[in-house]
Amino acid sequence: MSNYQKDTLLLFVGIGILLVMASIIGWLLKKRLNSPNKVIDNLNTRINAWWVMVAIIGIAFLIGKLAVIFLFFVASGIALREFLSLTPVNRYDFYVLIFAYCIALPVQYILVAISWYGLFSIFIPVYGFLLLAILATITGSTDNFLARTAEVQWGVMITVYSISCVPALLTLPIDNYQDRNLLLIAYLVLVVELSDVLQYVFGKLFGKRKISPNLSPSKTIEGFIGGILSASLLGACLFWITPFSFIQAGLISLMLTLLGFLGGLVMSAIKRDRGVKDWGKLIGGHGGVLDRLDSVCFTAPIFFHVMRYFWV
Repeated sequence: MSNYQKDTLLLFVGIGILLVMASIIGWLLKKRLNSPNKVIDNLNTRINAWWVMVAIIGIAFLIGKLAVIFLFFVASGIALREFLSLTPVNRYDFYVLIFAYCIALPVQYILVAISWYGLFSIFIPVYGFLLLAILATITGSTDNFLARTAEVQWGVMITVYSISCVPALLTLPIDNYQDRNLLLIAYLVLVVELSDVLQYVFGKLFGKRKISPNLSPSKTIEGFIGGILSASLLGACLFWITPFSFIQAGLISLMLTLLGFLGGLVMSAIKRDRGVKDWGKLIGGHGGVLDRLDSVCFTAPIFFHVMRYFWV
């Protein structure tokens, strides 16, 4: 068994132990109350959903690089659908939607799969941005043109380009880290998701002061501080699966948690603007795929380029 395989196995065993502990705590809390409790029921639903998500990611890791790329391709497609379902697109946006779903989405991931950095880094931000506007004019409709076009551009940028930067980590030739890039993906996702979970836990336990009541009423200053600091510390402790030192891992974890928090606020602002609580209902207790990946959307591009410019 290679060092990569040992580290991957150890990582997933650790995650499994955490989920087992969380499941036991959730079961004990439910048994102790002996009555329906919305918070506890939501907690147990979230834990059960995490079991499923970890299992899916674990299977993809077991299969290898292409399976991981395909997994994020599917996640991007679902997230794009969730995003565009809340935008005022109409029959005049036929060509725009065809481009978004049938060209931008698959081409971006094909470029990632063949490691063509020079094109996948600009395909959507440059060519996609311009082509979407051009295609929107073909029907000749000017009704709400700017808002319609900008919202599709935003959707493709956030759900396709940003999320594709996660599997794009596989394309980076990092010195003394060959064939271990899947662990870098695990590190990114784990730190960001742990930050979200820990902010939720600290907020429920100690939260009193709202940090941004208009955007996200459930987020508190206490939850923010507790979640950011604890997730950053845990990220530092995961340095052994990364090319970082302990200090570097801690600083990068802090960057990821802060970006994830701010990204979550941006996505919350969009949902509030649209008058909805969640992007979807696919994941029990979590909402939609985009609800689970909203923080990742804002951390993945920055993390990818920090890795490329400082570690490659």
